[in-house]
Amino acid sequence: MKQKELQLITIKGTKEGLIFYIEDDCSFQDIVEELEGKLVTTSEQDKYEEQSVSVIIKLGHRYLSNEQKKLLEELVEKNNRFYVERYESEVIDKEQAEAWLAQSEIKTISRIIRSGQVLEVEGDLLLIGDVNPGGLVRATGNIFIMGNLHGVAHAGINGDENTVIAASFMNPTQLRISKYISRAPDYESEGVYMECGYLDKENEKIVIDRLQVLPYVRKELRGLERRIHNG
Repeated sequence: MKQKELQLITIKGTKEGLIFYIEDDCSFQDIVEELEGKLVTTSEQDKYEEQSVSVIIKLGHRYLSNEQKKLLEELVEKNNRFYVERYESEVIDKEQAEAWLAQSEIKTISRIIRSGQVLEVEGDLLLIGDVNPGGLVRATGNIFIMGNLHGVAHAGINGDENTVIAASFMNPTQLRISKYISRAPDYESEGVYMECGYLDKENEKIVIDRLQVLPYVRKELRGLERRIHNG
């Protein structure tokens, strides 16, 4: 009986519409029953509104199936006074979690990428080995090479412009970050030790700099050691 006395749904108005805050420690059936009563009251208050009002449903740590979301939408949109703009939740389903894990995971590979070979991974790549001329390494995340980079490295292949490329010995045929391309340097060079490449967004070009600058230009990389240790 005590749970029934609690307010399971809190409705707040904003300039853009309404926000429904739903408690995440009660049954879905209790939510449905309270929502029906809330909508009657709210509809009466807004019956003179000419346009439908958008609703954002905040679920907290509750996960709803597609069928449950459909039921809530039918209730909210029943009289065409409201429409569900989106759901916001602190939890994600298994497929979303697996996709996030794959994207955030560091793939450690020990091998030599020879001419004509292509290595592509989802997430960050830590390659222990060389990339020979004619070899290509690609990653949706960052690329770290503990070896010689003589071939092509392409980071952020899905469009992430914050990715970086680093190598123990940097002498690439070409660097690519997202859609941006940097060809081999015009000056005479036999390569440079411990350097990195990152995108200078202001000037829309790839910059080659000392490896030590990475924690300053890409602060999120400071958590790299923790991510490696945690697998």
